[in-house]
Amino acid sequence: MLLLNRFVLTFLICIVVTGPAEAKHETGFLDRLVVVNAVSYKYQVYVPENWTAARQWPVILFLHGSAERGEDGLVQTEVGIGTAIRRDRARFPTIVVMPQSRADGWWTEPSMTAVAMAALSAASKEFRGDLAHTYLSGLSMGGYGAWRIAGEYPNRFAALVPICGGIVKPEEARSHASDDMSVYTEAARKIGSRTPVWIFHGGDDTTVPVLESRRMYEALKALGADVKYTEYPGVGHASWENAYAESELMPWILSKSLLTRHF
Repeated sequence: MLLLNRFVLTFLICIVVTGPAEAKHETGFLDRLVVVNAVSYKYQVYVPENWTAARQWPVILFLHGSAERGEDGLVQTEVGIGTAIRRDRARFPTIVVMPQSRADGWWTEPSMTAVAMAALSAASKEFRGDLAHTYLSGLSMGGYGAWRIAGEYPNRFAALVPICGGIVKPEEARSHASDDMSVYTEAARKIGSRTPVWIFHGGDDTTVPVLESRRMYEALKALGADVKYTEYPGVGHASWENAYAESELMPWILSKSLLTRHF
């Protein structure tokens, strides 16, 4: 009987000691699925290694470029912010939501915007995302999407980081009258002056005209917005490599909060 009691006691101690370890949540790049209008879309969520349910976490919604479109739910992590995270995970103490546009989609289309926002909502709920510290960034096609979504949800994001994106699609932007600022002024008006924005573009970008970012910078500045613009001389379209490597980018993003915004 004494031996049996000792065995039971030892077993109970093992349960107490090992219980919390077994409850540890998975972290890193995680596969997820979201259903929008009865259609399933794969996406990825990056969860920091020290994630805990004991507190809320800042969230970045990242929109990829046109080359990463598809249905695998993976390739969007291989360009842009996903690459930057893999190089130095300590720089990104945030949840990062990475939806994927279908091959024939464009982030400015309502159907793809719905997918992005649904993925953001699902991941924020699962991983205790902080609504006051939720941010939006995108590159190339995703930069276009970031501008559009920020305009559709002007009080949803604490900061906006569009990279080599624009308002007028590239094929039209090249012939757009240089003195016609109306579409940029309207886009800036929808976003409003209260959302902090940091714009990035390569000075030698031949894919998306650098004028797109310059014009949005001027339009937002005219509204009195909190806007920064960084242009990389001699850099082509892949300016996201420079942008996400900026040492001040993440501190700047994480310093922004809806709680300090005056509505």
